[in-house]
Amino acid sequence: METKKVWFVTGASKGLGLTLVKELLANNYRVAATSRTQKSLIEAIGRNENFLPIEMDITSNNDVAKAIEATVSHFGQLDVVVNNAGYGQIGTLEELSDEEVKKNFDVNVFGSLNVIRNAAKHLRNQRFGHIFNIASIGGYLGNFPGFGIYCSTKFAVAGFTEALAEEMKPFGVHTTLVYPGYFRTDFLSKDSAQTPKNPIAAYTSARESEAAHLNQINGNQPNDPQKAAEVLIKITQEENPPVHLFLGKDAYDLVYSKIDLITKETEQWKSYTLFTAF
Repeated sequence: METKKVWFVTGASKGLGLTLVKELLANNYRVAATSRTQKSLIEAIGRNENFLPIEMDITSNNDVAKAIEATVSHFGQLDVVVNNAGYGQIGTLEELSDEEVKKNFDVNVFGSLNVIRNAAKHLRNQRFGHIFNIASIGGYLGNFPGFGIYCSTKFAVAGFTEALAEEMKPFGVHTTLVYPGYFRTDFLSKDSAQTPKNPIAAYTSARESEAAHLNQINGNQPNDPQKAAEVLIKITQEENPPVHLFLGKDAYDLVYSKIDLITKETEQWKSYTLFTAF
């Protein structure tokens, strides 16, 4: 009988992470899941012999190291890592404080790096495994007023994931950068998305975008997180999984809108681009 892979999923008490953990357990995978409190994981998922709920502060490298070691000690191995923990910070570049910006980077960027730093040695030594870094379509294009900082955190995730894919390839470890579009989770709920502490009324386009996301888009997202979870599991079964994975028709359409824009601007200003050569 096949021994099911061990998954390590961060940010698992709600949203896509919670849906993924439930789908994994339903398919008899072994899962270590983390959140800020163990209680929230048990309340959301329950108890299962294949489930290890771990309380973890993702911004603490020491905490993350202990969680990874607890997973390996409990299950005897580590096969798939999903860097899913993160939150949306709304606000223009001017109105967000240094503290608000750093907090978003601490969770969305440095938190994922903590997980990678501590998980990579296990995957590298066993010479197999898979790392999923969950970015956002906002990590591919950032032209959303009021979401510049959040998008910049996801652009950072995209950048280091592309490098990670090359670094881990010689060890037989796959790396996939996931760009989800809008999925019907609680990501945009008032308990999850953070708004600026000191908004500036003059930024009307940012306020309109904020209101649209919190009031119209929230609860009406076009994509199903259950299907996203199924896709991630299927990707681990592929012999040559992608480095870049866009999820959702909205994400698909936005990819080509940026490709078209970049192509147009590159050709429009080609003379200046080429002028700089010796």
